[in-house]
Amino acid sequence: MSTDIEPRPATRRPGPPRSIITVVRGLIVGLLTAGTALGVAHLVAALINPAADPVLAVGGVVIDLAPQPVKAFAIRAFGAHDKIVLLAGVYSLLALTAVVLGVAALRRRRHGLAGLAAFAALGVTAVLSRPNATPVDILPVLTGAVAGTAALLVLVGSARTLAIAASSRPRLLNRRQFLAAAAGTALTAGAAATIGQAIGRYSAVGERSRADVRIPPPARPAPPLPASVSANVDGVSPFLTPNQDFYRVDTALTVPQVDVKTWQLTLDGEVDRPRSWTFEGLLARGLVERDITLNCVSNEVGGPYIGTARWSGVLLAPILREAGIRPGQNQLVSRSVEGMTIGTPLEAILDGRDALLAVAMNGEPLPLEHGFPVRMLVPGLYGYVGACKWLTSMSVSTFDAYDAYWVQRGWAADAPVKTASRIDTPKPFAQRAAGPVVIAGVAWAQRRGITAVEVQIDDGPWRQARLAEGPSPDLWRQWVYRWDAKPGNHTLRVRATDATGVVQTDQRAAPFPDGATGWHSTTVTIT
Repeated sequence: MSTDIEPRPATRRPGPPRSIITVVRGLIVGLLTAGTALGVAHLVAALINPAADPVLAVGGVVIDLAPQPVKAFAIRAFGAHDKIVLLAGVYSLLALTAVVLGVAALRRRRHGLAGLAAFAALGVTAVLSRPNATPVDILPVLTGAVAGTAALLVLVGSARTLAIAASSRPRLLNRRQFLAAAAGTALTAGAAATIGQAIGRYSAVGERSRADVRIPPPARPAPPLPASVSANVDGVSPFLTPNQDFYRVDTALTVPQVDVKTWQLTLDGEVDRPRSWTFEGLLARGLVERDITLNCVSNEVGGPYIGTARWSGVLLAPILREAGIRPGQNQLVSRSVEGMTIGTPLEAILDGRDALLAVAMNGEPLPLEHGFPVRMLVPGLYGYVGACKWLTSMSVSTFDAYDAYWVQRGWAADAPVKTASRIDTPKPFAQRAAGPVVIAGVAWAQRRGITAVEVQIDDGPWRQARLAEGPSPDLWRQWVYRWDAKPGNHTLRVRATDATGVVQTDQRAAPFPDGATGWHSTTVTIT
């Protein structure tokens, strides 16, 4: 007996929904297209001008256009890592947009090409908006766009072939074609970026130039600091801040690389005798050495953006007087190699303080991130009006005629440092055993000096702290108070008095527009 058994129809195992497959392919296409475009752009920028990298240019535009509260938050929340966070945000946004364009390109190729063109236009605009930009600087964006277009066409073509052949033979071959195209594009993007990085490291002329610089001994050295400048308390900031620990706040997304062999400093504007100097010519004027405390206007009450170093440099006031300042001028506009402008009141430079064109910091050439080869320092002013890094030109002008970078963004044109103090130890929420507890920190009022520091426990009376020696009014002073601590939670406060008799105000104010005010406080637990 035989029975005819009809074969069952072949069943296909259900796969992922087509929409998910499209998104995954779009993600691959978009990210690899963007990676190729940015990698090639980075390579070309490394060859002609690192500042022309489109990501850096876009990041610079973001810094320029960011509202003041956003900038203040970034500095407060991320500190020295704010630039890394910004670049990570730019790359993340680019990646997200690239995925959207990749999906769009799989549906309509012209949509992807249009999006790529729009991003190229954005990159060109960003690059040309940068200070000192030239038409040549758009080449990285344009070559990156061409490379991205080629990658997009190859990847979209391979993805479409794979989609058409999804239900027919030879399916494996088409999948291999798409994967080969993706791998080749990824390799191209990675190779371009890696070669660009290698060229950037090789062409780091600033590092090589700094290594060759020999700073002559100062003609007028600073006197040795007495041991009594230190309160000898663990946890208090050292009187002289090591270079590697000195704060850095600026808008440069990459540290400028300057060759002292080609560097020049020019002085022009409303002067009778404009002139310029080479680095060696500037050193030939003779160096003076001074200990100066420098702080950033972005420093919150109790914040870390302050430090003291031993600086060597050329006195600025004689240079300006030799140039012959014309009547009615009240501002010196300094410009850095990456285009930052800083406006300094001429009165602050010419009133007898040791305003410097600094070339050395704590006995060595200026570190690159702190302004190599030359930066300006004007004691008693916040950095944004008196401490231009990577200095390349100075121009005598008036505040009515020109607003420098930060003044254009609402910050005060003149910003003398305010009287302030900080508790360094104990740290917030620290726990200590009952009995003797040392409270200590620093206080500063550059150009005036600190004459007293007081400490308050909870709402008790203000008690005098002991001051370490202060060799100059341009330096901070360490202070210490010994407290017989009782068990419980306690709030510690500090305030300072400057040499004019003015007591630090308790009125809290944010750094914008001319520096923070208020008493620093901290809470501790005594067990």
